[in-house]
Amino acid sequence: MRILWVKADKLLPVHSGGNIRTFHVLRYLAAHHDLTFYSYYGGKPDDVYEGELQRYLPGSIAVCTGKRDLSGVARGVDYLAHLTVQPPYAVSRFACLKVQDQIRTWFREQRFDVAVCDFLDAAVNFPGHLTIPSVLFEHNVESEIWRRHAATATNPVKKTMYRMEFQKMLRYEQIEVRKFHHVVAVSENDRTLMTEWVDPSHVTVIPTGVDLAQYQPDPGAPEPTPLITFVGAMDWEPNVDGVEYFCREIWPDIRAEVPEARFRIVGRNPDRRVQKWASDVVEVTGRVPSVVEHLRQSAVVIVPLRIGGGTRLKIYEAMATAKAVVSTTVGAEGLDVRHGRDLMLADDGKSFAHAVIMLLRDRELRRRYEKAAAETAARYDWPAIGERFNGILRSVIEKRSSTANSVPVRTA
Repeated sequence: MRILWVKADKLLPVHSGGNIRTFHVLRYLAAHHDLTFYSYYGGKPDDVYEGELQRYLPGSIAVCTGKRDLSGVARGVDYLAHLTVQPPYAVSRFACLKVQDQIRTWFREQRFDVAVCDFLDAAVNFPGHLTIPSVLFEHNVESEIWRRHAATATNPVKKTMYRMEFQKMLRYEQIEVRKFHHVVAVSENDRTLMTEWVDPSHVTVIPTGVDLAQYQPDPGAPEPTPLITFVGAMDWEPNVDGVEYFCREIWPDIRAEVPEARFRIVGRNPDRRVQKWASDVVEVTGRVPSVVEHLRQSAVVIVPLRIGGGTRLKIYEAMATAKAVVSTTVGAEGLDVRHGRDLMLADDGKSFAHAVIMLLRDRELRRRYEKAAAETAARYDWPAIGERFNGILRSVIEKRSSTANSVPVRTA
């Protein structure tokens, strides 16, 4: 099977949830098929990145588009310049004529048996008419993220901006979901949202996975101190919002009941809104070489997200290291977990604090959750997930082939 896999932005280093998911599926497919990974990125040419990409995925094609990475005022000005453009800003900023020409050429030449568009933002560079069986890999329902941003924002300007982006993203996402021959979702919740736009047979759920070789419990570790840990990229708005929510509305109640408790925020590029919470009892680590040791040192891992979509790989990673987890419903969305079985769910500040306090105080309760968590995570090793993706690609090819070879029958 000749596979073309297209992704906007760099894949390496593998830190974000989406990149972790993509990396492991790609590695599995590359070991069994003729796979071409097409990675295009902005900024300056990065020889180190391109060399690493060849090491992990030989035959990859990396293209530097030269687009500047904007932030702060410059990004705000750029957003205003795109205000009247139909594709939402989160997608249109990845448009590139050079990339569009290359993909269009491959489609015209029928170079591949199947193409995969990784994330919605890469779809802006795919042809309008897909002449190769094509799959859209939706790690999130992007419009749902913007809807939740609009619902939780308190700043009137941001709220208005989020509403506009939600409407534009909703229109765009519906078009793309219908255009691709098949869509892979990562949760039943995401699939339910998308099947409001297309027939249910058009969308398949492939759950998220975990690297069980890397994420393992340490049987010789001492009893952990009352350390609470959050893991995630700290320049991603849902994570920033979640940490602020925890520190503002939940952490004071925990400290009142467990004065010796400490909170550790582990993740790259901490936003200033995260850094402001740093103190003698709240640690902000920034980027770390590996989160495994931080997870192993924890008594409780938290996921207090109020915004987001897709699935949270960090929950399975924490569970694989046999850690008790407290999450909001949004934080655990799409995972094969159940409240009271292998984690605790709490959607208001008081309940969340109470759950964490119980786990910190009750060693036997915590151990029960740790055991159940490890058993759940053990079912989702990445090779099994890669094989399910492989099956979807084969079925899409077969379905398109049978459709193309069918001969219409005239009826009287």
